[in-house]
This record gives sequence, structure tokens and C-alpha cells, in this order.
Amino acid sequence: MTLYLLRHGKADWPDWNGPDDERPLTEEGIREMRLVAAALKRMKLAPDFILSSPLPRALRTAEIVAEALGLTVEQRSELEPGFDRRQFDALLASRPGPDVMLVGHEPDFSDLVWSLTGGRVKVSKAAIAAVEVARVPPAGQLLWLFPAKMLIRLYR
Repeated sequence: MTLYLLRHGKADWPDWNGPDDERPLTEEGIREMRLVAAALKRMKLAPDFILSSPLPRALRTAEIVAEALGLTVEQRSELEPGFDRRQFDALLASRPGPDVMLVGHEPDFSDLVWSLTGGRVKVSKAAIAAVEVARVPPAGQLLWLFPAKMLIRLYR
């Protein structure tokens, strides 16, 4: 299967006065995510489904991409900050299908790439990584990692 890990776009910080779990995407973050979503569509990215953290910044990111790719989004509490390899393995076991996109947070996604591949990466805001994952045992190979600016430039 191919696992796509999409980190949420730029969220309101440090001027946000509410709880961290309620931070929305900034207007700049929304614009950037629309460009990333258009680039993913041009790449003909076709995950079978999108699972997202329910936090507003991740959910809005997932909705923007889902709209561009003609998919729907399922919110999963496991993808809130703190998502780890154990939760990934359980999520993978519960969701059959060849390709999945997860939308969530850091450092969770960088840590998951390391756990699956042994490679250290940083999944920056609005970046997406593709990991080829063997289901038994869950292990993987990093196929690519695009920061948002590079993805937008390549597929504009």
C-alpha cells in the first residue's frame, strides 16, 4: 500500500489566544493548501480514502485536499497530536485498502516515517510524504517527500 502523510497547513500562531486544539488555518495557510491540493490533483494522486485529525487546522487541510481529489474525509481521534506507531498499526489493521492519506501533525508524522523506514525526515507544514508500506510486518520505504513550496513549483 502507499501511505500519504500530509501535515496540516499554516495555522494561527503565536497570536492565537484560544486552546491549541482549536487553532484554525490562517488565510495564507488556506491559500497554500489550495495550491498544494491542485498540485496533488495534477500528480493524479488517488488515495482510496482520507483520514484526518479532528483538530480544525488538520480537518480543514483534509477538506481542501478531499475536494480537489473528489474524496471524502473521515475524522479519526487517533490522529490528534500524539499519534504513534502503535496507533498507526491499529488504524492500518482496521482500514483495508491499498492507498490511504493521513492528515495530521508533527512530530508525529516524522516519527512515523522514521519508525517505518529507519530514515529521519521533517514533515514541514503543508508537506506530504509517500511511504510504501508492507502490511506484514508493517515496514516501509520512503518514496518521496515534497515540502509545499517545491510541490507547488513542480506542478504549477
